Order: sequence, then C-alpha cells, then structure tokens
Amino acid sequence: MRRILTPLRLGALLLAALASACATSDADGGPDDIPTVVVTTNVLGDIVSSALGDMVGSSVDVDVIMPVGADPHEFAPSARQAEAMERADLLVVNGLGAEAGMADILANVRDSGTDVFTVADTLGADQIAGDPHIWLDPDAMATAVAALAAELVETTGLDADAVGRNTAAYIGDLRALDASITSTLAPIPPERRVLVTNHDSLAYFARRYGLRIDGTVISSVSTSAEASAADLETLATLIRDLGLPAIFVETTESDRLARAVADEVGGVAVVELFTGSLGGPGSGAGTYIEAMTVNAERIGTALT
Repeated sequence: MRRILTPLRLGALLLAALASACATSDADGGPDDIPTVVVTTNVLGDIVSSALGDMVGSSVDVDVIMPVGADPHEFAPSARQAEAMERADLLVVNGLGAEAGMADILANVRDSGTDVFTVADTLGADQIAGDPHIWLDPDAMATAVAALAAELVETTGLDADAVGRNTAAYIGDLRALDASITSTLAPIPPERRVLVTNHDSLAYFARRYGLRIDGTVISSVSTSAEASAADLETLATLIRDLGLPAIFVETTESDRLARAVADEVGGVAVVELFTGSLGGPGSGAGTYIEAMTVNAERIGTALT
C-alpha cells in the first residue's frame, strides 16, 4: 500500500533529516558529537593517535598543534590554535618547560578550566632536572600512555573497553621498541658508550640505555642559548682527549657550531637525530616508533 505523506508528516520528516545532518556534521564537514583531544607536539601527537588506533576519526578527533620540523621549545601557536587548545575536551602537553614558547597560552588554558594531561607528571620522582625530553625513553612513554588511557575515559567519556584494548596494543609496541633499541645499542663497547650532543636533550635516552653524556655544544636545554668560544674549545679538547667519534645534533636546530667543533678536532662525524620532532615524508621517521628506531640505529652505527 502506498503511504501518503501529509503536509504534517512531510514536515516532520524534513525536520528529522535536518537534525540528523546537523548532528553528524560541523562547519568543516566532520562529526561534531565526538570529543576532541588536542596535543601540543607532533611527537606526542603521534603517540596519542597511535595509542587510540582505529578510534581516531570515528570516536575521537586528535588535533596536533606543532607541525613536523618545529622546535617545541620556541614554537608559538596561532590565535586559532590557542582557541582550539582552550576548547579541547582534553589537552595533552609534555610539561617540564618543553613548550616554553606557549607557556602563557598554556597558563590561560588551565585557567579557563580545560582538562590538561601533562605527560611529565606520570614520571613522578624519575624526572631528570633540566631535561624535558622524556619522549626519548619509550618505557616512560608506555607508562604515560597507560595513565592517559584512564584520563581519556574520565574526561571524554570514550568507551573504556575500546580505549583499554587499543592503548594496551600500543603499549606492547612501545615495549617491543624498547627491547629493539636495547638490542641495537648492545654491541657498543663500554668505553664508547659516550654521547656528545648539540644541547641537553638525551639525558632520558642515555639513562635508559646505559650511555653517558660527557659534553654538549650548547650546555642548556633551551635551544635559544649560546656557547662561547671558550666553551667550544673546551669541548673540542674533551672530544680529542677521549677519542670520541661523533657529535649528535637535532633535526630541528642548526648544526653550525657542532660542525665547527668537529672540523676543529678532525675525524668526528656530525650525526643528526630526531629528538624534537618527527621526520617529514621520505625520512623514515614519520612516526614515533620509526624516529626512535632511526635514532638508535644512527647512534649504534656511530659508536660501534
């Protein structure tokens, strides 16, 4: 039997269709009824997205503030990005001064009442003074992801079983990464397990994998600090006396001073690591796990 649409019924159907469209789309054409997690750095952004897995896009949106190649210590968000941080259902930050360029914005976001998850807080007493680069320790990141899972369920209302299942799988990947890095660095002899870095960035990595840091080109966690000629000469003497084979620099920073020291000593390699940002297309370091794997391989090759 053919159903006749009366004006009243037709109007009701049109209103229902309109309501459905509004519920499933926002101004950008995406869902507006799912929570949004905003993450400051692209490294943490990949960790959060990978931990949530197939939930991203369907159950939760993940918005990353810093683009690939940005220096997390100096990056300043746009006004639109600052607004997105404030409107987030959950804002994920590193802490320990890593996001120094947005310190005022982060303070305002906290004051506005936005829920903020600080990765550094999950370390407790294991924090290393003067170094915020905790993401260079995969074991620490596994701990952080476990804590993040509970925070996500509490603040965003995501399905606890789905969050638990996906984050547990990624934690397993992080444990495997940790074991892989240990294996990669194992052949380095004890007397060569020494790092000279461009600035203070590898303390967590060194602690985790039994390395020591004997010198830095710029002895500061801040990439805006400078080194004096006397500092560079002292470092060159150290490298020469210890017979160190490499200086490790960041992809996000100039290696000019490191290369000057290497040239002064002679026979010293300048090795680029992904410490502050993931790599771009074709770098082989487009994810956190890939970047850490590349870092370990380059350090192992340089020191073995």
